[in-house]
Amino acid sequence: MNNYNLERRKYVIGGVAVGIVLVYILRLFALQIVSDEYKRHADSNAFLNKIQYPSRGIIYDRNDSLLVYNQPAYDVTFVPREIRDLDTLALCNALGITREYFDKRMKDIRNRNLNPGYSHYTHQVFLTQLSGEEFSLFQEKLFRFPGFHIQRRSIRQYTCDVGAHVLGDIAEVSKKEMENDEYYKRGDYIGKQGIERSYEKQLRGEKGVEILLRDVHGRIQGKYMDGAMDIRSTPGKNLRLGLDIRLQALGEHLLEGKIGSIVAIEPKTGEILCMVSAPSFDPHLMVGRQRGNNHLELSRDGWKPLLNRAIMGTYPPGSTFKTSQALTFLEEGIITEHTVYPCHGGFVHRGLRVGCHAHGSPIPVVPSLATSCNAFYCWGLYYMIGSRSKYGSVQNAMNRWRDYMVSMGFGYPLGVDLPGEKRGLIPNAAFYDKAYRGSWNGMTIISISIGQGEVNLTPLQIANLGATIANRGYFITPHVVKEIEGEPLDSLYTTRRYTMASQKNYEIVVEGMRQAVLNGTCRGANLPGIEVCGKTGTAQNRGKDHSIFMGFAPKDDPQIAVAVYVENGGFGATFGVPIGALIMEQYINGELSPESQAKVDYIRERPIYYDDKR
Repeated sequence: MNNYNLERRKYVIGGVAVGIVLVYILRLFALQIVSDEYKRHADSNAFLNKIQYPSRGIIYDRNDSLLVYNQPAYDVTFVPREIRDLDTLALCNALGITREYFDKRMKDIRNRNLNPGYSHYTHQVFLTQLSGEEFSLFQEKLFRFPGFHIQRRSIRQYTCDVGAHVLGDIAEVSKKEMENDEYYKRGDYIGKQGIERSYEKQLRGEKGVEILLRDVHGRIQGKYMDGAMDIRSTPGKNLRLGLDIRLQALGEHLLEGKIGSIVAIEPKTGEILCMVSAPSFDPHLMVGRQRGNNHLELSRDGWKPLLNRAIMGTYPPGSTFKTSQALTFLEEGIITEHTVYPCHGGFVHRGLRVGCHAHGSPIPVVPSLATSCNAFYCWGLYYMIGSRSKYGSVQNAMNRWRDYMVSMGFGYPLGVDLPGEKRGLIPNAAFYDKAYRGSWNGMTIISISIGQGEVNLTPLQIANLGATIANRGYFITPHVVKEIEGEPLDSLYTTRRYTMASQKNYEIVVEGMRQAVLNGTCRGANLPGIEVCGKTGTAQNRGKDHSIFMGFAPKDDPQIAVAVYVENGGFGATFGVPIGALIMEQYINGELSPESQAKVDYIRERPIYYDDKR
């Protein structure tokens, strides 16, 4: 008789044995195939992978003047599993840090939420950017701290104290940046602002690795396979900017004690010749271990020196905007070159009055630009928005107007190669339908015709308007970088973008701007031997008006277009015109005359006193 219980027990024991074997197989598979933890542990006993950081690309200006270069610096790193019997107090004294800093730093490094790439077997960055002197002192004591190493790096250095908003800076990579790009590990540096951020991938290069062989005691014995398995780092690409650093310095000096911006563009190429935002700061403040403290202090400054007003500040363009209105009205047939409108101290119609200064009346388009007549442009917009026979409705007319503005580079970011560009505001019919519940007309929105009301532009957009007029109808997207080593520019920065207005009508506006310099509101921009074309602007403000200038030179072979915006600077002729003239003279002639140098000193000695509650 068979013993069925014994028979079943045999199968149970066999099944348990097979299960145990399967568990071991799965565990071995997980350790050796799925996970690299075992491999890393084994490799770390025999090898030390030492990252070779590439040199970051160098930055030059358009005249090959060195702007940003690399300077040697040193990081202190450690491999957690190699630390033995650490004398913490001696380490702190050797590095000049407190015990509290040491404990916090170690805690942060081991926190995988802050440091996703943490491993016991790989190098962790403990302290960054030791100077050459600090490195020498610590290296003498390094043997006392097993597991700690020194990694040679480089930090950015600047040759001058201007251009901070354009050049930008680098700093330690954040957790989010590491998650977005696996290239970066904790302790790596990344571009944070300006060109350093926009062209990070070109500037950073590619890391290499040096594989060192250890003995059983962990001592370095030399390179593995004589370096045959090493990967050399690839240096970052050098950049050449369109920036003229001498022009940039002049612009920053002219805006000392003021709030505002200067932007200059080469019309033929769209290259930005200078981009000034005031107040600014010294780029050297963003170098070294004090960068964080300096950045925090600047961010708390009520005058907002970190804000690049050239691309982030949005302002009413004032009378510089009249050039775009003249082009629109001419192109749409609302006016001709010979159409005249009355100006009896301003625009007066149906109980509404928009004031103007004294000049001849009635007046056609060229003199209206030269004298900056408000009434002419109010009448033009009034007739365009009210032309139901042409457009069918005020909404259609408004959207047609908006299309012209967008084609001229307003209402959306232009696409400059710098982070943080704002779009400004160009209203459309839906905007006013919502604001006025569908009940509005040309009288309601009359102020936009003279660059007031809801219209807002950035100084870059105003400068680009000047470049577009200089080119008689097209612009190339403004950009800071002129050349990338071994790489073409994005097609955005080489392609012409045409507006909806014709060259014929641009010539009319050019003549109006030329007459403004010869006989009108821009007489202060008249330069000997240079045919300057310009347009003033005085933007109304709750306090003192803003002073604005937009122009280009020479008239028939434009080399530079410039926009100047000085907050609370008063009339356009007070600060905008003389500053714009000095910028054009410096760039075209390569220097300033003694008379112009005296103007520089005069402008610098005239600070504007702003409300401290700003």
